[in-house]
Amino acid sequence: MNDLNTSFLKITALPDVQSSVDDRALAIERVGIRGIKQPVLMRSSNGSFSTVASFEMDVALPADKKGTHMSRFVALIEQEHTEMDSATVASLVKEMLPLLEAKQGRIQMRYTHFVKKIAPVSAVQSWMDYQVTYLAEATQGIDEQIEVELYLQAVVPVMSLCPCSKEISEYGAHNQRSHVTILVKLDSDAHLTVEELVRIAESEASSELWAILKRPDEKWVTEHAYENPKFVEDLVRDVASRLKDDQRILSLMVEAENFESIHNHSAFARISLP
Repeated sequence: MNDLNTSFLKITALPDVQSSVDDRALAIERVGIRGIKQPVLMRSSNGSFSTVASFEMDVALPADKKGTHMSRFVALIEQEHTEMDSATVASLVKEMLPLLEAKQGRIQMRYTHFVKKIAPVSAVQSWMDYQVTYLAEATQGIDEQIEVELYLQAVVPVMSLCPCSKEISEYGAHNQRSHVTILVKLDSDAHLTVEELVRIAESEASSELWAILKRPDEKWVTEHAYENPKFVEDLVRDVASRLKDDQRILSLMVEAENFESIHNHSAFARISLP
């Protein structure tokens, strides 16, 4: 009978290749992980909900370092968080820099945000989904303080009805589903909810959307849109006008894309304000 091989029980020091010196004199702007998914509990103005988030995390790597510690990114987001919001993402990126021994880094979190909506006439309730992205970029200054720049993006599906079609047609007008994309840079000390951005985009469209509509609701939506025609240019200008004076927003970009119903192409417009 062979004796048990116990060599694997011996404690040995494993080499840390990532921490070795690199002599190619080339710094790397961003190195990290992309496409890792985690179940998260998101905080919203109407309570919390469960969803799945996709993370992209990276740091700047100095020229003399061989590599970064990839597993530490995963370990960071594996920590237990009761609820997540913009403040949590900003806190995570602050934790990431010392953990990865880096001076600069960023965390991007994409997820599906849900809002419970009530139909305009029947009052039937249904969930609407919106694609949301938080981006937190961190830089460690010479005083060792970590500064964070925080961005929030929401893609809001709405309905738009063509003013030209309404004007020239004897009856009816063509309409289409549209996406309003709002990207804002936030004051890190202020609080701006996803629901606020959604509400602004929906209120400036020809009509907002619902997941469930009964016949009286469909009548309301059709007539409401007809009385509220919007070009794609109107849509971006009206949304930007609502956002530009908000002191919580440091800069913004608004884009609208109309998925045309009478053409095989889209129409779009964009406004960026510092």
